[in-house]
Amino acid sequence: MNRRSFLATAASLLAAPRIGLGAEGSKVLRFVPQAVPALLDPGFTTACATRSHAFMVYDTLFGMDDGFNVSPQMVEGCTTAEDGRLWRLTLRDGLRFHDGEPVLARDVVASIRRWWRHDALGQELAAATDALSTPSDKVVEFRLNRSFPLLPLALGRPFGHVLAIMPERLASAAPDGQVAEIIGSGPFRFSQAEHVPGSRHVYERFDGYVPRPGGTPSRTAGPKIVHLDRVEWLMVPDGAAFAALVAGEVDWIGKPPAEMLPGLARHGDITVQRIDTDGALPLMRFNQLHAPFDHPAIRRAVLHAVSQAELLTAAAGAGRSRWQDKVGVFAHGTPLANDAGMEALNAPLDLERARRELTAAGYKGERVVALAPGEDPALTALARAGADLLTRIGFELDLQMVDREVMQQRLAMRDSIDRGGWTLHFTTITGAEACDPACHENLRGLGLRSIPGWPTSARLEALRTAWFAAGTAEEQKAVARQIQQQVLTDLPYVPLGQFFDATAHRRTVSGLLNGFPLFHNLRKA
Repeated sequence: MNRRSFLATAASLLAAPRIGLGAEGSKVLRFVPQAVPALLDPGFTTACATRSHAFMVYDTLFGMDDGFNVSPQMVEGCTTAEDGRLWRLTLRDGLRFHDGEPVLARDVVASIRRWWRHDALGQELAAATDALSTPSDKVVEFRLNRSFPLLPLALGRPFGHVLAIMPERLASAAPDGQVAEIIGSGPFRFSQAEHVPGSRHVYERFDGYVPRPGGTPSRTAGPKIVHLDRVEWLMVPDGAAFAALVAGEVDWIGKPPAEMLPGLARHGDITVQRIDTDGALPLMRFNQLHAPFDHPAIRRAVLHAVSQAELLTAAAGAGRSRWQDKVGVFAHGTPLANDAGMEALNAPLDLERARRELTAAGYKGERVVALAPGEDPALTALARAGADLLTRIGFELDLQMVDREVMQQRLAMRDSIDRGGWTLHFTTITGAEACDPACHENLRGLGLRSIPGWPTSARLEALRTAWFAAGTAEEQKAVARQIQQQVLTDLPYVPLGQFFDATAHRRTVSGLLNGFPLFHNLRKA
């Protein structure tokens, strides 16, 4: 639901009495997300809002800290044998689902089997696994056909399709669809009774949650200690959210529009800070099943109509403190970032050359339906600027701003545009997701088994396999250069740079963790 269309409902939610607050003095935090997730099942979508929801309701086998180090979370520990081809994971004591049932190894196995049907790195792990079994209620065993040192990363990374551990009965009943109930073993319990789809989510502290002992909270790693009794997510339009934060009616705006930040920063009761240390990489992704972008020469003509700096200015403002251009396939500042194949993207904008190449490639004036999420101010502005550049080089462009639920449904469609399909879409991926080929699902070339856009590239798949097989960091970097060169040749998508979001909250709120909105470790005075 578009946040700017929701003023009346938001006002009524803010004015409504709080439900089920319990004893006087309960700690209740009201949060305004970029979008209330339409899909609540992290195995069914990679949407950022669903990810934040998932880490409240579900727990994961491993967690990741600020240094991208992976450590046990639900797992007490793990052992390897037989040259890395046998892994045994032992669950820690005290794990319990929100329905009161203990978390058992069979729940974990069912969750893994469901997850690796959809996740790119999970599919690699599945291919390397000969047997996945439960020697006991607390032990999960992987017997592999080859060494797979990325196993903890695959099971614990907080991006892509998050491996959310859920009861066996739910995971097994919905291998390819959404689960019937939102039941996890995480620090918060989802309140189905108070759920208003598209506008309000309510989470209550799960008293049965036992944090991991020891360590320091860092992103999704370490002890997940809850200091709040209740968290309410409210979908509030930008202007109303500004006023509500100033008035203390809400406590935290996850992703305020750039134009709102200077006004918020002037209020002494409000803190504006950046927890988004990874950034977001916007991209323009093509549908290669239908004309005109089934033709690689037409895709490549677009490169000369792209100015990362111009698009990032539209998304995040003229000041360069919040964006980085000349960014390729891998996030800026990460070990695999490189300049291979970037000549066209780094060159000055050349619309005349783009027009000539588009004509020479055989573009016949086919209508191009471009999708973008209407409730994301930064991406909306970037998409409008990108659509304008495409129109100026000759595309018959129809830019459609839709809410995320509709966009998810449309992107899954493989039909032509006259039957509701699409031609290209604007989206973002996280900097953490874009740090290497293991996590970067946009680098796949599996045709109909790829994510929407469905590119086919045997060469890209071979290079990805070579990266996994590389024995040293230098060998990985060399393969990464070839991967980027191939992406900018095949062009499943156009990289549009990298920008960083700020967040704003009342000074009464403390303990925010880096990465993305997380609600353990938070305190409210």
